[in-house]
Amino acid sequence: MEQATQLDSSGVQAALTAKRRRTAGLAALVALACVLPFVMSDYRNFQFSLVYIYAIALLGLNILTGYSGQISLGHGAFFAMGSYTTAILIKDYGVGYGWTIPLAGVICLVVGFLFGLPAVRLEGLYLAMATLALALALPQILKHFEDWTGGVQGIVIAKPGAPFGLPLSPDQWLYFLSLAIMLAAFFTGWNLLRGRVGRALVALRDHHLAAEAMGINTTLYKSLAFGVSAMYTGIAGALAAVVVQFVAPDSFQLFLSITFLVGVVIGGLASISGAIYGAFFIQFVPTYMQDISKAAPWAVYGILMIAFMYAMPIGIAGFVRLTITRFSRKAEEPDRGA
Repeated sequence: MEQATQLDSSGVQAALTAKRRRTAGLAALVALACVLPFVMSDYRNFQFSLVYIYAIALLGLNILTGYSGQISLGHGAFFAMGSYTTAILIKDYGVGYGWTIPLAGVICLVVGFLFGLPAVRLEGLYLAMATLALALALPQILKHFEDWTGGVQGIVIAKPGAPFGLPLSPDQWLYFLSLAIMLAAFFTGWNLLRGRVGRALVALRDHHLAAEAMGINTTLYKSLAFGVSAMYTGIAGALAAVVVQFVAPDSFQLFLSITFLVGVVIGGLASISGAIYGAFFIQFVPTYMQDISKAAPWAVYGILMIAFMYAMPIGIAGFVRLTITRFSRKAEEPDRGA
């Protein structure tokens, strides 16, 4: 009995130590992220702002695909909805950009939830085709309503400066704004997914019939996953409109939705941190591929993507987690021997 108690206490102590290390590591990363805009150029600040924006969108798609098991090829449409909501409200109605971002999230939440209601009857390839139709149709719809959307010319909005007299350049301010919204989105997503909703989504993903037998409302939770996923992507799109200062229908073609899906898979399915790894991949890898091969950058990009999938079949987040676990076990072995 005494030995079992000692084993339990040592296990609790190890868990607490691991939690403290994760918290300290996360705090160090946030502190580093807060220092970067003061040592980087405005262009690098712009690129990192896009990384944080893409991470929000990828987290939203991961909630749908990684945690609830629903495939979407149309999240570029929700990204466009968020972007155009912000651009139209700023340009035509003079609404402050700080108010347009949450409003874009609410609109995409409602649209995503309503789209998810009929979509819950579809699974696998059929659901992917339905979302594909959404991604193909929305850019054409945006071109049709030219009075609102500006047609193929798009909408140009002004770059906002730092508020309250903060001594920051516009790019530095947008960097911090993107970072703050990303941290808030990740904290909210982490709390959502580790609770009852997250367990219900994973149950639906792993065994649909068993989840129904346990009393999980399939229609509600699948539609909720669609809505929350669309909300995250819409917020990312709204923030992208403010950072890029321009929206046009051709910016939201099918390739954007495929890029999001690639980022989720490369970063790691059903992993919150995987959204950040995937965002870095889709932001920086295509740029560097053009430097490697001017003639066929996407061929090199495809080869690199295949190599990632072969070397890291569980995604970058899974690979990093597995590597840390192995090193931790090796570090503990001498202590156990002693």
